[in-house]
Amino acid sequence: MIKKNFYNLHSDICKTIGNPVRQAIIDTLRSRELTVTELVNETGITQATISQHLAILRNRGIVNSRRDGNNIYYSISNPKIIQAYDLISEVLQKTFQDKHKVINDAIEENK
Repeated sequence: MIKKNFYNLHSDICKTIGNPVRQAIIDTLRSRELTVTELVNETGITQATISQHLAILRNRGIVNSRRDGNNIYYSISNPKIIQAYDLISEVLQKTFQDKHKVINDAIEENK
């Protein structure tokens, strides 16, 4: 039963960071804190959408928020989140390299 609870928590985090909009936010926040306006300018995603997804990321503990006057700054809560993002990116790159090789080999064989 302990493992089941762990798997549920693990799944929740994976689902949270598995959304493309949230991935864009995480990637943009990777090395600095930004306001919603700055995130909108850097990602091209609407303010309403950014705010909605930041709330989810904040509730799941993926990002922190800090108020400074009228601005709220968002940052990644744990550098391991960026490491996980980068590791998944490396897996994706390797997977597509392998698939690309299989396709190219098959095309060359048919010539």
